[in-house]
Amino acid sequence: MNPSALIAEDEPLLAAALRAELARAWPELQVVDVVGDGASAVRGALQSRPDVLFFDIRMPGQGGIEAAVSLADAWPEEAPFPALVFVTAYDQYAVQAFDAQAVDYVLKPVQPERLRKTVEKLKQLLAQRATQGGSLDAALGQLRQLLQGVPPVTPLPLLRVIQASVGSTLRMVPVDDVVYFEAADKYVRVVCADAELLIRTPLKELLPQLDAALFWQIHRGTVVRATAIDTVHRDEAGKLYVAMKKRSERLPVSRLYAHLFKAM
Repeated sequence: MNPSALIAEDEPLLAAALRAELARAWPELQVVDVVGDGASAVRGALQSRPDVLFFDIRMPGQGGIEAAVSLADAWPEEAPFPALVFVTAYDQYAVQAFDAQAVDYVLKPVQPERLRKTVEKLKQLLAQRATQGGSLDAALGQLRQLLQGVPPVTPLPLLRVIQASVGSTLRMVPVDDVVYFEAADKYVRVVCADAELLIRTPLKELLPQLDAALFWQIHRGTVVRATAIDTVHRDEAGKLYVAMKKRSERLPVSRLYAHLFKAM
C-alpha cells in the first residue's frame, strides 16, 4: 500500500506548491486531503489516519503544533501516530526547537532540495515503523518539548505575586495562593480557593515565570499547583481528571500530560 499524507496549510498557493513538489519528490505518496485550518486538520487526520502530516505552524484557530497536540490527545492508541513535518516561514526560534526534538520542517516557500531530504527521512522513518510500529509516547514527548520551545538564555525570575486589576483596585495575590490558572479567551483566570481574578498576561508568557516543580501544566490551557491537587480520577474511557482542594470542579488532563500522574 502506498504511503499517505494530509496537508494543512491556510494559503492555497503554498498548499498547491507543496503538493506539486511532493508529487515530484515522492510520486508514490498519496495526498488524501488538503485543509486550511487546525480543526479541519484534526478531523481529517482522525478520519483518514495518514502516514504523514504536513502542518503549517500558523493557521486560523489552532496552529500546527496545537493541532498536533489535539490530534495526539484523540488518536487511537492501537494506531501508529503519523510522522509530523511542520511547515514554517523562516523562524530561527522555531527551527531550533524542531532540530532539538528531531522533528522535521519545511520552510516557505518550498525548496525542492530541502523537501527531498525531508522525503528521504520520512521514507526511512516509515520503513522503521513498518517493523517496530509508531510510538505515540515518542510523539507526545516531542510535542511537549515543542510547546515549551527553546529555553531563554537567561532564565526569568520566578513570579511571587500576581497583580490583577479589579475595577479601580489592584489586587496582589501571592502565587502560593493560586489553585490553578486557566486560559480564557484573551485573559487568564487566576483561580484561588475562594476567589477568581482575570489577568491579561497570556498563559504562554506566564509559564516561564512559574516554578515548574510546583506548577504543572495538565492541559493546553490549564496549569495547576501540584500541592493543591487532591485526587486524580480515571473515567471509563480512560480519561484523567484532577480534583483540587477547596474547589468543586474537576479539571481534564490531556493525554500529553498524563505521564505526570503515576503512582510512586
